[in-house]
Amino acid sequence: MENPFKDIDKPLKSVPQELKSKVMNDIAIAKLLMELAELFSYNLGDVIETVMSKREKK
Repeated sequence: MENPFKDIDKPLKSVPQELKSKVMNDIAIAKLLMELAELFSYNLGDVIETVMSKREKK
């Protein structure tokens, strides 16, 4: 098996435009799904911080 780290210093190869657009579309969909999941889920750090601050006041 060849050492893959030997290819690090070589110039990048060009990528076909249709492949590049497919990858960018997949990334956009993944980002959208992550943002939707964040929108409909609890931010546990915020919840814990809110609960702790309300306990101190009482």
